[in-house]
Amino acid sequence: MNNKKMSVADFFCGAGGFSEGFRQEGFEIKYAMDNWKPAIETHELNHPNCINDLRDILELKTPKEIDNIVPDTDIIVGSPPCVAFSGSNKAGKADKSLGVELIKTYLRIVAWKKKKGVLKYWILENVPNSGNYIKDKYTWEELGLQGKGIALIIKRRNILNSANYGAPQTRQRFVCGDYPEPIITNNKSKWITMKTVMNELGNPLESNKVKKIIEDPVHKFKLESSELTDHFYDSTIPEFEWKKARRLKEDHGFMGKMSFPEYLDRPSRTVMATMSSSTREAIIFQAIKNGKNIGYRAPTIREVATFMGFPINYQFSGNNETTKYKQVGNAVCVPMSSALAKAIKKAENINDEGYIKLPKIDVPFNLNNIKKSKKYPNPRRDDAKFAVHIPYLKMNSFRVELSNKFSNFKSNKIIWKSILHSGTGKNAKIFEITQKDIQKILNKESNFNKLKEKTKTEFKNVKLNHKQLQDNYSLNQEKIFNPDYALEIMKKIIDEIYPSSKYDDVYFDTSVLSNKIDRKEIPLRIVAGLYVCNYFVEILSN
Repeated sequence: MNNKKMSVADFFCGAGGFSEGFRQEGFEIKYAMDNWKPAIETHELNHPNCINDLRDILELKTPKEIDNIVPDTDIIVGSPPCVAFSGSNKAGKADKSLGVELIKTYLRIVAWKKKKGVLKYWILENVPNSGNYIKDKYTWEELGLQGKGIALIIKRRNILNSANYGAPQTRQRFVCGDYPEPIITNNKSKWITMKTVMNELGNPLESNKVKKIIEDPVHKFKLESSELTDHFYDSTIPEFEWKKARRLKEDHGFMGKMSFPEYLDRPSRTVMATMSSSTREAIIFQAIKNGKNIGYRAPTIREVATFMGFPINYQFSGNNETTKYKQVGNAVCVPMSSALAKAIKKAENINDEGYIKLPKIDVPFNLNNIKKSKKYPNPRRDDAKFAVHIPYLKMNSFRVELSNKFSNFKSNKIIWKSILHSGTGKNAKIFEITQKDIQKILNKESNFNKLKEKTKTEFKNVKLNHKQLQDNYSLNQEKIFNPDYALEIMKKIIDEIYPSSKYDDVYFDTSVLSNKIDRKEIPLRIVAGLYVCNYFVEILSN
């Protein structure tokens, strides 16, 4: 067997997920570059024998500049910022020009180092969508290199799922370059679940009940619980945030239902770089203290780091939770990096010595026992848009929405409307149905008078106009009447007069409507929702 220690340069190194996977397999991490100081500080904390370079890669335009800064290595790895290519960024329509330029700069370094004859393998990692913007071949000229050189060929392209390599996270990534195929170590039946991680690390809200010795769920070494950092602190979520997240997960206007809280008998979904507890993508757990449910909590930094496959003794720089979370979410999953490193070792016939543990590292700032200040909703912009349907009232692709999107915010002309949505996605259509038309349907219904009286009673104290409701929405204070509160009242009215248990299967013919819609039948509960929402909009106009 070959005992050679191959060297690695890591670009866009972030907190060091790519580097860590190769370090664990005995490679020398020789150079790392990133333009974000907290990330470089974390990389240096865990990889102190490496050249840790705080630098913008776009500075490296020529071979001379490359060689002045970057040492020759056997392997180059890199994970350019993925935000431009992410489908969640402006629905996948974000400007890709900077992302493409960063990739080309990285490939320029790879091409030049290959020409010099030292570089043997190189890998690029990014979100799956980035593969649509990376060609199979780049000429010397396309990479902005002068003179003549052999074109850079992308020899391998993969979509890899980190859970297949031992990470407790189903994080799919596009990987390309010149490298041997990694071997899957964990098929679906062997995926590591969130429950496994949480059971091993222990309840962060009950540190006094955690077992004294903790075993790393991924790497299987043991650590005293007193040495576990960034875990035993209050990560509970304020009610106004988790309520918004629950609505987006369970009752999104046109997307499917997600679990709330997380279903723990599976790996984590993709950990995002932005820490939020009020979004559809948020990872949210039940909060348990002294055996009682006390609400909901976000995962701790140590939990998300373990989902990413970082060893439980890996330390993150930064003096707050948000900075540490961003580092973790931006990282490469360590077990996937380790699998790529193992594949190279096998190809090079290098002796496999097994997992190499990190030495003990003193973390500059530990989140454990940090007290949490109370969080309040932030005010919104004066022109903040709102288009939300009556909660948990979607029937046969119908929903009733309260919307201010027809306003002219520049001239301060605020208009709230009651809108009927029919269908989903690109084929969805919207209709404005008058109260007169709604009554053509509901006049035939025996409980219509009860609906009218209940609606009048529930909204009798509302003394707002269109502009004032917008102002309340922008203020975003919990005790002020706002559009979300109005929608909750609408749902309460409908459920009382036309409960789901009795009226879910009651439909009416739409042919009596003046404004014809594209469906022959409409659910009674949806018609009732239109009546109540229209009534509320009429109050604003009086």
